[in-house]
Amino acid sequence: MQERDTSLTGKTVLITGGARRVGAAIARELHGAGANLVVHYRKSEQAAAALAADLNGVRANSVAIIQANLLELEKLPALIEFTVRTFGALDVLVNNASTFYATRIGEITPAAWDDLLGSNLKVPTFLAQAATTALRESSGLILNIIDIHALRPLRNYTVYCTAKAGLHMLTRSLAKELGPEIRVNGISPGPVLWPEGAGGGTPDEKRTRDKIVERTILKRMGAPSDIARTALFFAGHAPFITGQILAVDGGRSVAW
Repeated sequence: MQERDTSLTGKTVLITGGARRVGAAIARELHGAGANLVVHYRKSEQAAAALAADLNGVRANSVAIIQANLLELEKLPALIEFTVRTFGALDVLVNNASTFYATRIGEITPAAWDDLLGSNLKVPTFLAQAATTALRESSGLILNIIDIHALRPLRNYTVYCTAKAGLHMLTRSLAKELGPEIRVNGISPGPVLWPEGAGGGTPDEKRTRDKIVERTILKRMGAPSDIARTALFFAGHAPFITGQILAVDGGRSVAW
């Protein structure tokens, strides 16, 4: 019988965009290791409430949810204050919330620039800044969910890739700025979950998906649980690692 991981017992984690998809997988994995959670959502109230009810059924009063439009930067300190008020501390901040869509040259708008740079770079910067005091007190961790396309551009996604490249450098810069009290690391997913609306099953979509999978060394898709287990590694089992970005991509970034 496998021994249960309790490495995060007594720790508190704030996850942005944690109600669904990869964020929810991270939430379940860290909760399973003993963490208390604050799950942020923007529009997915029903999913956030269902996730909280499920996990609170496993361990009572261990998960709280909070709604916010993270692009309203003046509201970010309230997320940290809510977390500390609810559970007494903040040990891990997971910057997971993101927007992703194509911005073809000739069609890029100021609104798309502000949205993609805002959610993928500006928000993690200002939320990390808001969390610094609480994380120093707990010798905590900032964990940024990046993308392998931060270093290898994806055609037609210039603005998104630029934003993720900034998040890659932000991760390394914050590690230098915030050490030794706070560790800062990142996870760069490869093909683990198709973007919403991109898996409709048309012949073109299937060809694109097959091509992406074929270009991984492991010749298969990953899963949100692969990202979640990596998050647990950084949060519970890597106290001497900071300033690092780990690609979880089936070898895609090697076999480009």
